[in-house]
Amino acid sequence: MRLLRILLVLAGVHTAALAQTNTTGEARPLTLQEAIELALKHNLDLQIDRYNPLVSFYGLKANYGDYDPTLNLQGSHSHNEAGSQLLGGGFTIPGSVSDSDTFLGDLGGKAPWGMTYDISGNVQDTYGHNFGVDTNGQIFKIPFENSRGNVNLSVTQPLLRNFWIDSTRLNIHVAKNRLKYSEVTLKLQIMQILTTLEQAYYDLIYNRENLTVQQKAVELAERLVMENRKRLEVGALAPLDLQSAEAQAASSRAAVFAAKSQLDTQERLVKSLITDRYLDDWSAITLEPVGTLTAVPPVVNLRDSWSKGLSQRPELQQAKLDIERAGLQLKYDRNQLYPELDVFGSYGFNGSGSEFSDALYDIQRTDRPVWSYGGKISIPLANLRARNNYKSTKANLQQLTLALKQLEQNTMILIDNDIGTIRANYDQVQATRAAREFQEAALAAEQKKLESGKSTTYTVLQVQRDLTSARGSEIQALDAYNKSLSQLSLHEGTTLQRLNVNLEVK
Repeated sequence: MRLLRILLVLAGVHTAALAQTNTTGEARPLTLQEAIELALKHNLDLQIDRYNPLVSFYGLKANYGDYDPTLNLQGSHSHNEAGSQLLGGGFTIPGSVSDSDTFLGDLGGKAPWGMTYDISGNVQDTYGHNFGVDTNGQIFKIPFENSRGNVNLSVTQPLLRNFWIDSTRLNIHVAKNRLKYSEVTLKLQIMQILTTLEQAYYDLIYNRENLTVQQKAVELAERLVMENRKRLEVGALAPLDLQSAEAQAASSRAAVFAAKSQLDTQERLVKSLITDRYLDDWSAITLEPVGTLTAVPPVVNLRDSWSKGLSQRPELQQAKLDIERAGLQLKYDRNQLYPELDVFGSYGFNGSGSEFSDALYDIQRTDRPVWSYGGKISIPLANLRARNNYKSTKANLQQLTLALKQLEQNTMILIDNDIGTIRANYDQVQATRAAREFQEAALAAEQKKLESGKSTTYTVLQVQRDLTSARGSEIQALDAYNKSLSQLSLHEGTTLQRLNVNLEVK
């Protein structure tokens, strides 16, 4: 029996810690590795899809039912009374009375190479009495009893149509193919869900850091408001400048509320991917992703990624299994073009006697054989159905082959695009980091100029807004870079290896 088992190999992950949840509203630190293991155990989509290979497995086993032998047993009793007979001279003889006991047995089935067989046996015992008239005109009873039986084995073997493949063997091969397909589909679903989870986790870090950026913007704006109030009190600032600073502070607080709403929405998305008990275990918990977004220099090789994608991507494996299934159908349809040529034969033994035991003893002695053999051929004159089925299946196979070629080409283009995106995103990270550093330095310089009276509140506010935008752009670029790495793994078919997930099929 083929069963699916999912094992997670992650260093430093403790199952006991993963099982701990609370409903007290407290923060719950969550690493990406912990989120992956929780998703493998509790994601509802995966729980649903895990049944697909099991359903396919039982469907495969059901097809073997065509080879199950069928045993038939039958027993019957019959009674017969004949009418009286009128003889010459006015004599009337009562009719005969007979009883019969019959037992039949039959065991038949089909062999994996297309042969059908039938083993049958029957025995019948008939007993009763007739009436006769002696020379004195007296009526007397004449009892009788006899039995007969036989046992027989008959077989029929196709030699052309249904010889190397028939509908049963086709269904079994297709069911095996579909079982593999369901396993690959489950693997693809796991990869897609883990990719979605990984990217959602990066977005969660981004939203938390974006909230921090907006909170820092509020701090900068409120500090400027306080400083401007002091300057206004000593007459070194116009009231309009204070109002501008207060407006910027109010706008920054509104941005904090928006960032907090986005963070809450992203938390709920991550929770939906890692639990099947949202209300009971997770609804009141605040997720705290562990770590920050980083960008290590990318190590990518286009031809190596192409090789991985063409050999490991589940979508390509699915397409190849579809071609294999079409090939099986083509093999069957080609066999159906042949005429039906069968040979058959039977061999058995007869028995008879006055009682059941006599007939059975005769059969046991095997000295009264009965046998036969022969052949038959059936030739459809036009065979339109078989011919057109074969042509249709052949065209479908050619279509699927081209579809595989197209998918391979699309995979190479996707991977090429992913690598280009990764490199561009990494450059974007470097550029936005430099821009943020320049804006921090520019704000520090502009604040010193404001303190010495060489700048204006409007200029400082503008620099603050630019710094907030630069910080947001940097973490957004980091988020996009990490997500592009996971997207490349998905298109390569290496998501499970990269995340240290071991999927075993037994």
